[in-house]
Amino acid sequence: MDKLPSIDHILEVGLGFAASKTLLSAVELGVFSELAQGAMESDALAAALRLHPRSARDFFDALVALKLLDRRDGMYSNSAAANYYLDCNKPTYAGGILEMANQRLYGFWGSLTEALQTGKPQNEAKGGEAFFEKLYGDPERLELFLGAMTGLSLVTARAIANKFPWDSYRTFADVGCAQGALPVQIALHHGHVQGIGFDLPVVQPVFDRYVRSHTLEERLRFQPGDFFKDPLPDVDVLVMGHILHDWNLAEKKQLLRKAYEALPVGGALIIHEALIDDERRENALGLLMSLNMLIETPGGFDFTGADCQGWMREAGFRETRVEHLAGPDSMVVAIK
Repeated sequence: MDKLPSIDHILEVGLGFAASKTLLSAVELGVFSELAQGAMESDALAAALRLHPRSARDFFDALVALKLLDRRDGMYSNSAAANYYLDCNKPTYAGGILEMANQRLYGFWGSLTEALQTGKPQNEAKGGEAFFEKLYGDPERLELFLGAMTGLSLVTARAIANKFPWDSYRTFADVGCAQGALPVQIALHHGHVQGIGFDLPVVQPVFDRYVRSHTLEERLRFQPGDFFKDPLPDVDVLVMGHILHDWNLAEKKQLLRKAYEALPVGGALIIHEALIDDERRENALGLLMSLNMLIETPGGFDFTGADCQGWMREAGFRETRVEHLAGPDSMVVAIK
């Protein structure tokens, strides 16, 4: 009798929501920030987090099995990665994207089937309000979103700071800068560079606070603007991170053309996203991110490096390349 195929992968993917929600609830409850102070036994940790006695042991041991916590001699502690990225008191905290996933995206993804059948967003816009207008009109929701963008891009920002040849440039602007994670990382790594965060005016207080917390206000400044309506900053390098995928193809090409026109000869444009691999087979997160754009936007979608290079050449750029950054993220660099 032929060996039967394993069902393990099917069950792992099909029930993946359970593992996801276990992590998201752990972030919401502050498990990792609590354990960053030191290892704890189950009862003490449960009491600190106000958990019901029935839930605590299975919850903590599920996090152990998911390799997010360690347990030795009955004492729980963070995994190395959780301790570094999920303690909200550390500057390396990247949990903002998980906070947003827990509060917004987790529920919206329950309507994926409807999105697949209708092609329509399933987020706040489903109630008749435009997503970005509603988001930017609610300070609490905006703060959550901007923090999520930092969580999404922090590791990538460090990679861009290290891998792009900043020694050849003196000024840059991050278009759609959110809190300012990328400008801060570039400025921390390259003392000669001056940077601009370009975003809608309502973002400025959040950006300014984040920059001040890193004592970089003398080298980084905010420039308010709408990247569809207003001129882009006059700098050597323009960066667009997790921006282009929000828009339909015509809007993507419009932004690339605006970047080309704003840059000097020899200037550079950096697009960084969870780029889909050119064969559309390997980068599952990039493809899932594109489905997230289906849920979140009227026309947005993610794309391959080859797609982006073609649009850049169409806009007029003479030289393009794709370079992997970290995890699922890569950058496409174009030179005018």
